Amino acid sequence: MPTDAQQACFEAGIKFGSLYHQFAGTPVSPRSTRSLETAIAESIENQPYCESVAVDIDDEAVAADIDHENGYTELSGHLMEIDMRVAYDGITVRTRMEMEDGYPLMKLVEVVDRDE
Repeated sequence: MPTDAQQACFEAGIKFGSLYHQFAGTPVSPRSTRSLETAIAESIENQPYCESVAVDIDDEAVAADIDHENGYTELSGHLMEIDMRVAYDGITVRTRMEMEDGYPLMKLVEVVDRDE
């Protein structure tokens, strides 16, 4: 059986997979970044054990990615940073997605046992 810490980390991974693959490809423009940040965070926060999600879409990077007259680009990992906190049976897991070596890397930042 997995430990509570392992289960909390698994839950965080599920949330990141859901978040990234649900929203990658969404049309985004500098005008819509704030509302998309809110929509992403609020949708993932609905999932079990998710305490908080903070999404930061880089307006300048979005504007730089627009290469046609329609005025938008597709959301991808290089345009955003995400912080997430998941709690499971006394364990709190903090995670982050950020660019590393040209790849949007999702990583475990901290695992805290509130009972220790």
